[in-house]
Amino acid sequence: MRSESHPPSGRSKVKLSPAHLQKVAQTLARHGYLQTVRGRGGGLRLAQPPESLDKLAPAAGERVLEIGYGTGHCLVQLAVAVGPEGKVFGIDLSEGMRARARERVEKEHVIDRVELSCGDATRLPYPDGSMDAVFVSFTLELFDTPEIPQVLAGCKRMLRPGGRIGVVAITKEGKEGFAVEAYEWTHQHFPNLLDCRPIFVRRALEDAGFAIRNATIRNMWVPVEVVVATKV
Repeated sequence: MRSESHPPSGRSKVKLSPAHLQKVAQTLARHGYLQTVRGRGGGLRLAQPPESLDKLAPAAGERVLEIGYGTGHCLVQLAVAVGPEGKVFGIDLSEGMRARARERVEKEHVIDRVELSCGDATRLPYPDGSMDAVFVSFTLELFDTPEIPQVLAGCKRMLRPGGRIGVVAITKEGKEGFAVEAYEWTHQHFPNLLDCRPIFVRRALEDAGFAIRNATIRNMWVPVEVVVATKV
């Protein structure tokens, strides 16, 4: 998993100092738009849109995979949704994140229905047709452009017929303004601060052969796509 640096378009003249970037990030964090991930693999990430898991609609007894679970906030919500008869799987590239996520699910008393792995999502280690749903939040845009189809192909392979995938990602759809240009510039020059860049979410899912079920764009100072699709 590698983040690909895409320079902004030729019209962009955004130039920000590290001190200015820090002040901007602190302001955005105060208003709930960014969250800080500390430790190895950390940095600044967009906060989770509250409706994203609702759109995926995980249900009791289901088997759900989260790709890029980070510190485990969504793992807990998924584990509560699937209940004691269900199972939540998680894969993340960072050993540090696995340790932090495990602490969180243990604290919330749902560790009995959560199985965490550390690995690369371009080579998902789960059997064909073994999942009812897959959730990917602010992770797909971390992959190099040629790797995104590989990740989505793996998701499609693992899903049962009719299974669902929910993707939340910074999008290149819609209007681009100063915020998007500043985000792309920051990703290019300070990848350790902002480690992802905007992508075409719905288009990537359609190209992978998924049927779009619901797609919305939410403005969280940068446009964010929340897309749910099904395996056909």
